[in-house]
Amino acid sequence: MSNETLDQATQQFESLFFAPARAYAALTLDYTEKLVAAQFDAAKAYSDASLSQARAILDVKDAEGLRSYAEGQQKTAKELTERLKDDVEKVVAMNQEFVQQSQKLAEDNLKAASKSTTKAAK
Repeated sequence: MSNETLDQATQQFESLFFAPARAYAALTLDYTEKLVAAQFDAAKAYSDASLSQARAILDVKDAEGLRSYAEGQQKTAKELTERLKDDVEKVVAMNQEFVQQSQKLAEDNLKAASKSTTKAAK
């Protein structure tokens, strides 16, 4: 096997297998990084709200304080419900983007492989 043939085979192997695998790994890593960041952000927001409410109960000293605390609980519950809705929408959008990018990557790789195969057959 000549060096030219070996170089051509190596180049085909790179373009058909390694390059697509690296591109998909990079896409997956970027998606995972975004997802983990979103999860950490959400966890911090939820834990901050929980701690805030735990501190607020410590300030209850009479019936008026209890009423005020209950109102704060309702407000916090509403805010957390909105936050949860937004977080779910954010994750759904990230998932859709990942699927679209994965499909585009697969299509591009299929086209490249087809071109490479056609070129090698000639």
